[in-house]
Amino acid sequence: MGGSMRAHIRYTETLSGYLDPPSSKNYTTRYLLAAALAPGESIVHRPASSDDADAMIRGLRAYGAQITPVPGEQALRVRGVAGKPACPGVIDPGNAGAVLRLLMGIGALVPEARFRSRFTESLGQRPHGDLLSALEQLGLQTESVQGRLPVALRGGPVPGGRVWVSGASSSQFLSALLFVAPLLQDGLDIEVRDGLVSRPLIRTTLEVMRQAGIDVEAAPELLHFVVPGRQTYQAGEYWVNGDYPSSAAILAAGAITGARITVGRLFRDSQGERAVIGALEQMGAAIEYDGQQVRLLGPAPLRGIEFDGDTATDMVLAMLAVAALSHGQSRFYNIGNLRLKECDRISVPAQELTRLGVDCTTGPDWIDIRGCPDGYAGGLEVPTHHDHRVAQMLSIVGLRCRRGLCVLDAETVGKSYPCFYHDLRRLGARIELEQ
Repeated sequence: MGGSMRAHIRYTETLSGYLDPPSSKNYTTRYLLAAALAPGESIVHRPASSDDADAMIRGLRAYGAQITPVPGEQALRVRGVAGKPACPGVIDPGNAGAVLRLLMGIGALVPEARFRSRFTESLGQRPHGDLLSALEQLGLQTESVQGRLPVALRGGPVPGGRVWVSGASSSQFLSALLFVAPLLQDGLDIEVRDGLVSRPLIRTTLEVMRQAGIDVEAAPELLHFVVPGRQTYQAGEYWVNGDYPSSAAILAAGAITGARITVGRLFRDSQGERAVIGALEQMGAAIEYDGQQVRLLGPAPLRGIEFDGDTATDMVLAMLAVAALSHGQSRFYNIGNLRLKECDRISVPAQELTRLGVDCTTGPDWIDIRGCPDGYAGGLEVPTHHDHRVAQMLSIVGLRCRRGLCVLDAETVGKSYPCFYHDLRRLGARIELEQ
């Protein structure tokens, strides 16, 4: 189903210039959450501007936090609820799965919380049963449609205690439990079963909690946690780093066009998608990185890669675009949890790339691509399936389609990167937007 905006991507020779990337949505949502749970006033500097950030702000306001812009600054002032959120009524998380799950965790502190999204074909289809099961172990009553939205939680605040949660399909369930744990009377002793995907995001959660003064004991393999109860999140000031998943899409576009571009504000933090630097280097891109910014140094022949996507899931689709324009074969493996995102991010990208003429095959948790450095004919309209990463992937490939591409429902990039097309155009991409 097409949306209201179309992005006409034209063949683009190369890109050049400097880009200040969007701020990390994962750090933004976590800093806002920590600040909202604290007493007193916090400042979050350089927060992400995106649908996900807006969804978190809406949800935290529903729980009673006051969140206002700081005049004249790129910052938000947050007056927190001191660990005692209000009953929120119905929270609409938009299409933001991670935000929904973090906000559902806070539902353990209130008598009732309900969640409903108008994105019935996307977030409405994503399963939350693993988190609901853990909340039920703690004494909450849950109502859902087979683990899917709409969801109602009743019976909080719960005391805490021992709980287990599956880490097989998402780390977001664990993050939700970790954030609420220190506010429960007895804290939580959390056992993670069935393995754990996306470990870097748990490290981001722990990093933010510790910055906010929370004591967490984590086993080295991140499969067992002890969080003492009756703790207090401390108010403070937080600075949000640049976003590696968004920057990965820009760097991918730069690599396939032989660009000379610099992307700033990219630090050595715990974002798993920082792996984009090494991955592009392995594919042959000429890169300099000094712990502050990433520079692409111009044209270089690109070759296939074997990439374990588990710890960097949000850059896999951008790298599929690079693989489609590289010499030889690439394999992206250990990515089964991509099937549980805004869309099935294994079968849907493969389907759309195949329509463009890309040699692409898939398995339960892998994608193989045989690239064509000369590019593709294009000339098609391509749907995004309401998925911002699919929109970015197709737009990158479109830069090397001789007859371009028309990306439908292009406004979906706003979920994580509202300025994606504008930033590409500032770097020289030939893109026209049509409402």
